[in-house]
Amino acid sequence: MTGERDLGVLLRHMRPELRPGIFVFCSIPAGDPIPANLAPLLTFHEQEGTTLVIPQEEAEAAGLRSAFVSRLITLTVHSALEAVGFLAAITPRLAEAGISVNAVSAFHHDHLFVPAGRADEAMALLREMSNAKHL
Repeated sequence: MTGERDLGVLLRHMRPELRPGIFVFCSIPAGDPIPANLAPLLTFHEQEGTTLVIPQEEAEAAGLRSAFVSRLITLTVHSALEAVGFLAAITPRLAEAGISVNAVSAFHHDHLFVPAGRADEAMALLREMSNAKHL
């Protein structure tokens, strides 16, 4: 199935879903193996180290320092990786509300990590955008 590319369709059908759990961002030294007791939702290798996005309780149990206590919102529309402007249309709206966002585009969907305490507000804004008549 091919992902959607039309910005209007993407915005109207983004259907945000708040996923269960609290996630944090951690970093381990570059080249170190990921501890066997961790099951990262996201792993990204940078020169300075490997970023892990994991449930907060896993980070605490492993004794890892963490940052950005967040909730995960998945935009359930199947967006094409080549789609233009989808996240560019969404992130300014969240920024206007003072909500930081760490966006991740995966093969099928776009995902937004937002501050845990602002997740409900972010969901309301996303739903409002999706329901807007002018899109």
